Amino acid sequence: MSITINATVRKDQGKGASRRLRHQEQVPAIVYGAGKEPSTIMLNVHEITHLLENEETYTSVLDLTIDKKTQPVIIKDLQRHPAKNIVTHMDFLRVDMNKEIVTNIPLHFIGEEDNEAMRLGAILNQFVTAIEVSCLPANLPNSIEVDISNLEMGEHISLTGITMPEGVTILALTHGDIETHDQSVVAVQEPKLMAEEVIVETESAEGEAGEEGADDKTEGAADTDS
Repeated sequence: MSITINATVRKDQGKGASRRLRHQEQVPAIVYGAGKEPSTIMLNVHEITHLLENEETYTSVLDLTIDKKTQPVIIKDLQRHPAKNIVTHMDFLRVDMNKEIVTNIPLHFIGEEDNEAMRLGAILNQFVTAIEVSCLPANLPNSIEVDISNLEMGEHISLTGITMPEGVTILALTHGDIETHDQSVVAVQEPKLMAEEVIVETESAEGEAGEEGADDKTEGAADTDS
């Protein structure tokens, strides 16, 4: 199912113009790429807010319609108001359907309810929640599933252990030395081990804070002497 975003060309630019647009319930945006000049556009804030409620909007090739002309794009960047959580600006990247694109795709961990170790109290530790992939726009997945149902206590899944859709490549594994870039994605660990890791991290942080305090006192003493 295609997702369409309607936009209108905007001529005024700058912070003042953007503020006026937002007061008019419009979102300033820009679309660039594919060897063409960037275009400044505006979107209806209510329409784009509704579309962004669908997670697939972030990882789909979208049909951006500007004054009745449609072009394929992906969302490259999105800014929100820090307090109101309202979209304040968007960047769209034009895509060539015949050329590969690079973007981040979320990982969805499945099979937790079927994992025997977790039923016995083990904890799922997620190290990576999204990965950078390369693929043709037509092959772009909305998410990538990682099945942890058969993971036993102490086992993990790394990047090379993820079953990727056809035509989709994990960018980190294309840099030559696969072992160096094959990081752990998820692991099933004992609760005690997890608790010990938290304690070690806390003690380390407290130690650093103590050292900083001591340094401050030494500097204070030096200032008094001078």
